[in-house]
Amino acid sequence: MWATVDLLIPSAVPRPPDAVLAFYQQDPEAVGGSLGLSALVSVVPLAVVLVLLGVLRVKAQWAALAGLAAALVVAIIGFAMPVGMALSAAAHGAVYGLFPILWIVVNALWVFNMTVATGHFDVLRRSFGALSIDQRTQAILVAFCFGGLLEALAGFGAPVAITSVMLVALGFKPLKAAVVALVANTAPVAFGAMGVPVITLARVTGLPLDQVASMVGRQTPLLALFVPLVLVFIVDGRRGVREAWVPAVACGVVFAIGQFLTSNFFSVELTDIVASLLGAIVVFALARIRPQAVWAARQSTLAAAGGPGTSAKPDSPTEVRKAYAPYVIIVVVFALAQLPGLKPLIDSLKIAFTWPFLDVVGIDGKPHSTTMFSLTWLSSAGTLMVIAGVIVAAVLGVGARRALATWGRTVVDLKWAILTVASVLALAYVMNASAQTTSIGLFVAGAGGALVFLSPVLGWLGVAVTGSDTSANALFGALQVTAAQGAGLPPELLAGANSSGGVLGKMLSPQNLTIAAAAVKLEGQEGVLLRKVIGWSLGMLVVLSVLIALQATPVLGWMLP
Repeated sequence: MWATVDLLIPSAVPRPPDAVLAFYQQDPEAVGGSLGLSALVSVVPLAVVLVLLGVLRVKAQWAALAGLAAALVVAIIGFAMPVGMALSAAAHGAVYGLFPILWIVVNALWVFNMTVATGHFDVLRRSFGALSIDQRTQAILVAFCFGGLLEALAGFGAPVAITSVMLVALGFKPLKAAVVALVANTAPVAFGAMGVPVITLARVTGLPLDQVASMVGRQTPLLALFVPLVLVFIVDGRRGVREAWVPAVACGVVFAIGQFLTSNFFSVELTDIVASLLGAIVVFALARIRPQAVWAARQSTLAAAGGPGTSAKPDSPTEVRKAYAPYVIIVVVFALAQLPGLKPLIDSLKIAFTWPFLDVVGIDGKPHSTTMFSLTWLSSAGTLMVIAGVIVAAVLGVGARRALATWGRTVVDLKWAILTVASVLALAYVMNASAQTTSIGLFVAGAGGALVFLSPVLGWLGVAVTGSDTSANALFGALQVTAAQGAGLPPELLAGANSSGGVLGKMLSPQNLTIAAAAVKLEGQEGVLLRKVIGWSLGMLVVLSVLIALQATPVLGWMLP
């Protein structure tokens, strides 16, 4: 609804005594004066996205744009939001989608692409293959640990595509390689692409990033505990669990501890990098301590270097060190940015202003969070990735021209992802600014205590359809917080549940199923893959939902930050 309010301007700036500023007052019961009807109408943009993606199989970028159009129509007609303000909210969301979200994704993938262009990714792949010839151990190292590292740097389907191909190259049957890669791509997803899903969740909910990251970091590590064991079972059934439970359990425990400690006390962006590297290191160390164990069996270095498309000679220690160097450099750069003497300085360098033509007052009478734009440009993970990338280019011998060309190709390769993310964030901002999200949240809050069990299911559904934890957090994050506040539940618990539940929908998303099938040359067999992984997805979702429900009670309430 429209309203006017006196604009307070410093006395040094002259103004007419009757100057007023028009603003938009949020009303969650705007449609027919009914919360139920308003919530029903507000579901339309989300339904458009989900139906186009999940039923009609429309490409993600067009589904997101259609959802944005629907959100604008509902905001303008249903919630009486001025056209200019609705368009301004959409622009604000799109800009936030570009900076810092896609700024992080592009630069993280750029660093990875440089390792591919220089051949050092192949060196790293051969290094993993030489650690053990046991497929159960390879599944842990390649699909879970290295896949987690790829998720940390790239996300958006890259881990499934790359690790499934690596597993086939190591001797896995195509179908099994695809299933292992899909199931492994779970626990790291919430902190993937340098923490983009969690960063997005904090932004759209208005909750502090450290609070959101801490909550997610107390949920997904419990999945990580047993995912490696599940992979061993998929590869070799009960015999595999009986013979190779030691590296599986050790990797799961160390990964979980690394994920918890890093997300809660160190750096959101580095969470998956630290956890994945620690998981791989512990498996490697155990294999050296117990070289006679069947799961630690090794092949000769010469044999490890052989195979189709590889050199007949073993990789030199120098080349192996260079292959691991990018990940070490990234950890060091981000660690330096967290130093007490440096962090406050670089955090102070930010761009902050009131977004133009967007004067929205929330139901609490205060300016809505969508009205402010803020970017700590130097401490942004994307900028730190640029710094790390420049160092990586120098270490790998990539010249300035080649590095820039690789960055340009990365942007071109991501063009549809860029459009999708910008559109989804624009949609989320329009729904948040116009009170559509508030209407749905207040209505859903009527579920009461059952809400805490169902909240991860909503995130799971969002990722299963969109293929992105980032998109699901943008779509449902604010809704979860509003519903939590209405039901008297901790908002950070349900916000975290949205992202944590979402990671289990990743293996079912049409996007990931298609990527996996194409990578192992099983095009057209996405349905077979779906049947292979759906049981694992639903089983883990039930476990997670029970965990989160208990976190809302005194039983596990102590786990909340």
